[in-house]
Amino acid sequence: MVGVNELEQRWRDLGEFIREQRRVGHLSLRKLSEMAGISNPYLSQIERGLRKPSAEILQQIARALEISSETLYIRAGILEERPDDIDLAAEIRRDPFLDEEQKRTLIRIYESFRAARAHEEASEESAVG
Repeated sequence: MVGVNELEQRWRDLGEFIREQRRVGHLSLRKLSEMAGISNPYLSQIERGLRKPSAEILQQIARALEISSETLYIRAGILEERPDDIDLAAEIRRDPFLDEEQKRTLIRIYESFRAARAHEEASEESAVG
């Protein structure tokens, strides 16, 4: 069982991660809150670990940061991390040799390939099932 202090630390870590991703993306707190469709004070409280955002809010933040929702769900403890899973989008965003437009383009291409593959797998499963 996870203790209260561990949960509080998890929320602080999640907030720090969101803040780091916002800074890597060169976004102000206000700009990210607008992009995510949440209030500026609420986002600030999330970043400081004072609020526990829902999965839906995390999804909105992830979309605005152009990272996978799964990454935030794992950090929030909603999902368990799979050892073979890496967040390629986050790695692309950290690359100092790419400009912001190149990063966004690579992430869009990568996510479109993943979505196409997921669609193919779902089609195959429904054909078999």
